[in-house]
Order: sequence, then C-alpha cells, then structure tokens
Amino acid sequence: MNLQLLNAELRRDEGVRYSVYRDTVGVPTVGVGHNCKASPLPPGWTCPLSDGQVDQLLGQDIAAACASLDRFLPWWSGLDEVRQRVITNMCFNMGINTLLTFRNTLADMKLGFYTAAATGMRASLWARQVGARAQRLAQAMETGVMPVAAGVA
Repeated sequence: MNLQLLNAELRRDEGVRYSVYRDTVGVPTVGVGHNCKASPLPPGWTCPLSDGQVDQLLGQDIAAACASLDRFLPWWSGLDEVRQRVITNMCFNMGINTLLTFRNTLADMKLGFYTAAATGMRASLWARQVGARAQRLAQAMETGVMPVAAGVA
C-alpha cells in the first residue's frame, strides 16, 4: 500500500492540529486525528506539537490501524491498492471495533462486490457523520479509483 498517499489522504480528511482539541464527540484529539484518550501523548510532549511529533503520531496510528486490520480482517491485504487505502482510512477514522459492525459491507468487500460495499458505506450513520469523506471513499471502493483532491497527488 502506498503509505505516502494514505498519509496525504488522512491529512486531508482529518486535518492537522498542533494543539489538543475536542473532536465532534468530545474526544481529546491532536495531530492528524490522534485520539489522546485511547493513546495519550508520550511523557514530556507538550503542545503545540512539532511537525516531527505529528508525523510520528500519524505513523504510529497508521501502523496500529493496519495491525488491527491484519488481526481481524486478514483478507484486507488481498484488496487492490486503492481499496486497501479505503478500508485503512475507515479503520483509522472509526476504529476497528466500529468498523467490524459493518458486517454486510465488509462481507461485500471481501467477496469483491464493491458496488454493494459502496452502497452499504453510503447508507451508514458514519457516512452521515463524515459527509464528503464517506462519499469519496465509497466512490473509491466502487470504482477502484481514488478521487484526487487539492493537496493529494
């Protein structure tokens, strides 16, 4: 999987913040969607974070999402490049436990029924919560082509 593209897509979708803020559900967050409640900042780190610290957190969070996918959905690594980034982006955003509730959508992904998977994505509460992000990811799931947005090459 192209981690450089995933990194850019997550930065676009999550935004980059150097100081802790409360996300839409009140969770303390920093960097590129880093959940400080689930994974506190390392000892001695203070805000505002540096670019290097944001990059370090993002790298760790991407690795954690991929490890969760490997553990719970081992078939994900057999998806093509774009669809791997879609499912990783979803896991990064909602966490593996919530992603696993998408039973029918995940079954469709696994079987290669990408139009059905995209329909399931679009029909979810998650899609209503994240809006354009979900529409873009559903389109990529359906077509195998990630729509290009400003700042993502």
